[in-house]
Amino acid sequence: MTGLTHFDDKGNAHMVDVSAKKVTARIATAACHIKMKRETFDIIAEGRAKKGDVIAVARLAGIMGAKRTADLIPLCHPLPIAKASVELTLDPNLPGLQIEATVKTTGQTGVEMEALTAASIAALTVYDMAKAVDRAMEIGGLRVILKDGGKSGLYESK
Repeated sequence: MTGLTHFDDKGNAHMVDVSAKKVTARIATAACHIKMKRETFDIIAEGRAKKGDVIAVARLAGIMGAKRTADLIPLCHPLPIAKASVELTLDPNLPGLQIEATVKTTGQTGVEMEALTAASIAALTVYDMAKAVDRAMEIGGLRVILKDGGKSGLYESK
């Protein structure tokens, strides 16, 4: 099982020991999108959703998701999150929303999983709040677009 850090030499899953790693500033940004019908896009953009302000609720849900990542992802380290932000941008070309989540910490391991969780939870919340008018919405493109800190240094997607 070469290269997979969450498995021991016998192939058993385990939590990676990060105790010998240096404490450094860490940041990660993840992105995704949610496509929808034009009618659904207009309802969200105009603030007419029956469940309330879709963008504001999805932003809060994403931040909460980042904070709960270790409860959701097996073997993920619980981290002291210094900052979590989620931006949802209306994109009429999809039509839908572009979502970016950024998480920061100072610690011994990165926050990629927290950023990915925040973006995906924000997208799922948009779906939940608008599914009454559009069950065909599609969530896609979930990826890390920036990661910095620690031994591996800077990563930016192209």
